[in-house]
Amino acid sequence: MNPQWLEWARRLQAISQNGLAYASGPYDLERYEEVRDIAVEMMAAGGAGDAAPIDNWFARESGYATPKVDVRAAVFQEGRVLLVREREDGCWTLPGGWADVGDAPGEAAVRETKEESGYDVRAVKLAMLYDRDRHGHPPIPFHAYKLFFLCELLGGEARAAGETDAAGFFAEDGLPPLSLTRVTAEEIARLFEHHRHPEWMTDFD
Repeated sequence: MNPQWLEWARRLQAISQNGLAYASGPYDLERYEEVRDIAVEMMAAGGAGDAAPIDNWFARESGYATPKVDVRAAVFQEGRVLLVREREDGCWTLPGGWADVGDAPGEAAVRETKEESGYDVRAVKLAMLYDRDRHGHPPIPFHAYKLFFLCELLGGEARAAGETDAAGFFAEDGLPPLSLTRVTAEEIARLFEHHRHPEWMTDFD
């Protein structure tokens, strides 16, 4: 479960974002900006961090507030799963990231896999659709949904990319240190089960 201060700060941020999207009078806009400032202060104080980057994140958000969408690709080869190593923290994750506007979810998973690992894949099944907050990830400022696709390996070869510096296939009992912000061991274990049971329905929260 997320700490209560994070839930409050997220709710205030969403209220302010929605208000700024639909309010028209200068006084209402000023009030919603003040609500956003309070959300920034709460999140910075609760996370013992700097308010400036949080303020920048929130200021870039516009329109009605909705959860972000994170897509991940599970690519298997001879009983091993493809992982990439993030330059940011030196840990490993499934290829993927935030979906871009204009991408279908499956297309985003395919594109991210190519960009981050060098491999060409085809998305064949949505295995899991999770609320990020319910699956053991460290808290982040925004609410997010995670979409995990089983993907078929078509070709390509491992190569480093801008955000990743290595790619490789790993056995279920030999996973490297994971980037828990992005993926957990429990999620990977469940994907191995989906790989072994392609007839299973999609898991969802």
